[in-house]
Amino acid sequence: MSEIQTDYDSVVVGAGFGGLYMLKRLRDDLGQSVRLYDRAGGVGGTWYWNRYPGAMSDSYAHVYCFSFDKELLQDWDIPNRYVKQPEVLKYLEHVAERHDLYKDIQFNTGMTGAEFDEQRNVWTVRFDDGTEVTARYLVTALGLLSHRNIPAFPGLGSFAGETYHTGAWPEGVELAGKRVGIIGTGSTGVQVITEIAPIVGHLTVFQRSPQYTVPAGNGPMPAEEQAEIKRNYDAIWERIRKSIIGFDVPESDVPAMSVSAEERRRVFQDAWDKGNAFRFSFGTFSDILVDPEANEETCKFVRSKIAEIVTDPETARKLSPHDLYAKRPLCDSGYYQQYNRDNVNLVHVGETPIEEIVPSGIRTADGVTHELDVLIYATGFDAIDGSYKVLDLKGRGGRTMQEHWADGPTSFMGMATNAFPNMFIVLGPNGPFTNLPPAIEVQGEWIYDVIARAEQDGAATVEVTREAEDGWTKTCEDIANATLLPQSNAWFFGANIPGKPHAITFYLGGMGGYREALDEIVSDGYRGVEFRTPATTG
Repeated sequence: MSEIQTDYDSVVVGAGFGGLYMLKRLRDDLGQSVRLYDRAGGVGGTWYWNRYPGAMSDSYAHVYCFSFDKELLQDWDIPNRYVKQPEVLKYLEHVAERHDLYKDIQFNTGMTGAEFDEQRNVWTVRFDDGTEVTARYLVTALGLLSHRNIPAFPGLGSFAGETYHTGAWPEGVELAGKRVGIIGTGSTGVQVITEIAPIVGHLTVFQRSPQYTVPAGNGPMPAEEQAEIKRNYDAIWERIRKSIIGFDVPESDVPAMSVSAEERRRVFQDAWDKGNAFRFSFGTFSDILVDPEANEETCKFVRSKIAEIVTDPETARKLSPHDLYAKRPLCDSGYYQQYNRDNVNLVHVGETPIEEIVPSGIRTADGVTHELDVLIYATGFDAIDGSYKVLDLKGRGGRTMQEHWADGPTSFMGMATNAFPNMFIVLGPNGPFTNLPPAIEVQGEWIYDVIARAEQDGAATVEVTREAEDGWTKTCEDIANATLLPQSNAWFFGANIPGKPHAITFYLGGMGGYREALDEIVSDGYRGVEFRTPATTG
């Protein structure tokens, strides 16, 4: 294939965990010429943009990192059980410097589109500065949560005060003593509210849907515990790769209704006291997400904690969810307690909708204008496929990604789509629903192996079949429909975006099951993946 001249062997887009991993593997282990582009001014991906107050990973710090660099695992300090945004960013900057990745990264350069040339089997990738480059392989690592969502409220843009979206938080924002309004109480909203309530003059929370959230259990990591983790890292990573969720928490095999009500309460309370949302969801009982009765027992426990914590009965009522415990688990550092503060007011917009954004604040349907100095949108993202829908991305026959995903985003194994040869997606639709850094390494390893196989065989293109993509989509749908999750209005089904098709966008069979499925594909001669030599392309 050396006769085909391109600017690079591979172009990687996105400088978060996924992009950095792919740059290192393709460049250092395969010997390719690789260029990584990112619209941001530095590495970090999600953690570059999401600098809002209280931003923190909900994975334990010791597994929210790369496993491939064993020396760094031993050298890197783990001061607390969780990592906050500045610490994640510092870690990724260190990885980029340690592995000499910066020399092959171009910042402040966002991809606007790409087109596959079927005659030359080459991708032409275009950027927002007007430049374009060619490469044989295109690897996109745009992130699950990167295309910001702001609902189309009447009067949007008319507010005269300061306005921020948590997904693009600037440096130097001062909130102390100000009247602040925040729209949204998902994971981000919960973190922001908990962090800023003690310092602002007044906080008005506009809540669409009440949330089930449990304590995070953050705190200093004792030196002896940190040392024990470092001694046992090989076993920890092996356990994670065989687990369901990859969070290094115990995963129960006990059905909730197989024990007494007293024992259920004890188990839930123990998990509540220890902290971590995924410990609470997967370490208590095995059937919370599949058995309606078990799920309701979980809901009743969390609602009882809300009633215990929140002193005002009406506020506690508004904060208490009555839907399934079937969204992405949330954890907090004292969220419900903030509503006991005199300077915090809750507006349940499910009962009193936002009528209009006005210059002085927000007017709700009861006629009240909530006067604000600062308005924060914690309204999340057009997740999974949002970052791709805004690109001019064309595969075989000029087929656009918007056309390919018109009925909802799909892929083969969360990494490749039919009609887009030599293109791979890190954390694409229907990838594993797990702790992300381990999932990124599993996917990155597979993408590396496929490209290495193509290079070894002299293949001009590598492309998944439509049958393989459809089959994987059905597998993901069948697994999801065996759970209660599709009955929720969660963002990972597109429920937060008006008009977006309800679609299954994750493989819910667990990290271990996902790895086994990948191994079966490889052992079956890369079933569903076509390696085409020059004579068979076109």
